Parts: sequence; C-alpha cells; structure tokens
Amino acid sequence: MSQDAFFQTFQCKSLTLRNRFAMAPMTRSGSPGGVVSDTMRDYYQRRAAGGVGLIISEGTGINRPGALNDKNVPRFHGEAELAAWQQVVEAVHAAGGAFVPQLWHVGAMRAAAHADPISSDILESPSGLAMAERPRGLTMSDSDIADCIDAFAQAALDAKNIGCDGAEFHGAHGYLIDEFFWGPTNQRSDRYGGKSLVERSRFAVEILQAARKAVGEDFALILRVSQWKQQDYTARLAETPAEMEAWLGALSDAGADIFHCSQRRFWEPEFDGSSMNFAGWAKKLTGKPSITVGSVGLESDFLGALTHGESAQQSSGDRIHDLQTRFERGEFDLIAVGRALLQDANWVQKLQDGRVDEFEDFDIASMMAIN
Repeated sequence: MSQDAFFQTFQCKSLTLRNRFAMAPMTRSGSPGGVVSDTMRDYYQRRAAGGVGLIISEGTGINRPGALNDKNVPRFHGEAELAAWQQVVEAVHAAGGAFVPQLWHVGAMRAAAHADPISSDILESPSGLAMAERPRGLTMSDSDIADCIDAFAQAALDAKNIGCDGAEFHGAHGYLIDEFFWGPTNQRSDRYGGKSLVERSRFAVEILQAARKAVGEDFALILRVSQWKQQDYTARLAETPAEMEAWLGALSDAGADIFHCSQRRFWEPEFDGSSMNFAGWAKKLTGKPSITVGSVGLESDFLGALTHGESAQQSSGDRIHDLQTRFERGEFDLIAVGRALLQDANWVQKLQDGRVDEFEDFDIASMMAIN
C-alpha cells in the first residue's frame, strides 16, 4: 500500500503539521538541574529533521514543589528554563517540525530506579495514595489544587509566549491528573471526588478551562489520556462507550482540542463488538481529532514482553498495513511513535521513502541512550 495518506498536512487551530506523525513524549532524564539541555535540544531537532511532523516533549514539570520526582527531568517554569525551551522550539521549527511541550505533574509516582530522585516527602495526590490502600505522599488541600490548576494554566500560556505550536497536558498513566480520574487513587469526598468518572474529572476540567482562558481560543490544547496505569495495566476508567462519551465529552467542552489516546497496543479494540481502538472511539464520541499511540513501529509490545512475559508478535509490515487501514478509514488523525524513534531518528523518513526494510529492530539500550 502507498504510504501517501500518512503524509497529508494537518491543522487544528495554532497547530499546523506537514504530516500525521508525532514523536510521543518519553522521559529522558537528560536535563541536569531541571533546565533542558543542549543535548536534548539536538535530540529533538534530529527527530524533526528525520521527518517527524510534531515533536511532543518529554514530560516537563509545572510550577509546583511536587510536580517532578527526578532532578534531571526538565521544568517548564523559570526564566532560564523557558529560555532553554525556546531554543528547542526554534531548533525544531528550523528542521521543519512543530513543537508542543507535555506539561506534567507526577502525583504520587516515585522516580524510576535509574533517576536522581527528588525527596518523596513532597509528592502529592488526590488522597495520598499511589494505588488502592498504598499510601504515598500528601493529600492535596483545596488551596493545593487551586495552585496546581493555576500552574498548569500558566505553563500553557508560557508555551504560547515562547512560540510553541500548542501544549499537551499529561492526564494518563497514573500521574496526577489521572490519579484524580481513577477511583482507587481518588477517595475524596469533596467536589474533586465522587463515585462517577465524570465527577472525578472536575480537576482536569478546571485545568482545561483555566488554560483556555489564559491562552485564548486559537491555541491548540492536547490532553493525553489512558485507561491503563503504570500501577495497574488492566485498569479501565470507562467500561462502556456511554461512560467514555460522558467523560471525554466533559473534557472536550472544557477546552480539549485533541485527545492523545494512549494504549499499550494500538491494534487492540477498546470495546467488545467493534474493532476501533481508543483513539477511534475518542474521535467518534467527541468529534475532535485524536492521536493513536501504543507500540507503533514495533513488532510486539516490547515493554509488556519485557516486564510481564507477554507477546503480541507480528511483522513491522503487517503493523504498518493495519495502521494505514485504520487511518484511511478515519479512525484517528495523528500517529504518535515512541520507542521506534528512540532507536532510529529517521524512522518517519524511511517510511515515506518506502524503506521499511531498513527499520531497525528495537534495542532496550535505546531506552537509556540519548542520541
């Protein structure tokens, strides 16, 4: 099949892309002292030069004491920090790509084993829980929540002011925003809690509303969401299409322009009775553009195979064929590629040139290297 469909332009408000590929956000821990480094600037620029239409940064911390758990993860506040990010934006633009930062608060999640950790005493979350019956960190007060909402909104405005093409909020994978969504970690009895997913979405809704007010109507806001959590791969927020429609509909109304729908394997259906994946359902239910992500460019769910002995083996060619079939029937609008781009900065260009036989097999060493 021709790959031309993947290389159509895309536009949503301030976001204009030369093709439908994004680099998925992946923590690199390559910014000592929290200032994004020249090494990271060059790393992002290489992916843009290699054909990626949209660079989404690794998670970068908002202005809250507990937003990050690793001293080498970049911050998105402060004069020096934002000046360094502006250099990244300019480098990506010079290579023909668009750039958005992923704005992040880690919640109750500890740093990775290889990280230079920040004290866990400042971790904060909806109910002081990392998962059901596992206390960790502080329970956020009303004033903590209000300050956090303001910090997310200010970060979005800062992104606009330094020339970014949009901003993404990390609302997935068991981090802070997702900890509010998820019942086991949100045991609050106030207006930020509740029995229903929609009730527990108030925190995210207020972040989006505040950010929209700060940046105006024309600046693209992306929200990354997931059913699965690092704490529980089998977790599900929305068990039915109706529940998902209510959840994503509230977030759409609050100001989300694009839904970045993370699943471990993009080819797996989200609900029984339909082959559509998570991004497909998000687009169908909200009418908003969606990004699919999950082992794109890999022959298996490498992380699952590594950590749980799982296997979902299929050739790269078959995976690309499946991806293209879904894209051409309008299931989603953009495709985020993660680990394949860690392995090979030119993955997108090779696909466009039809050089699929030159794709490199993923090596776990790429997870630790910045090249």
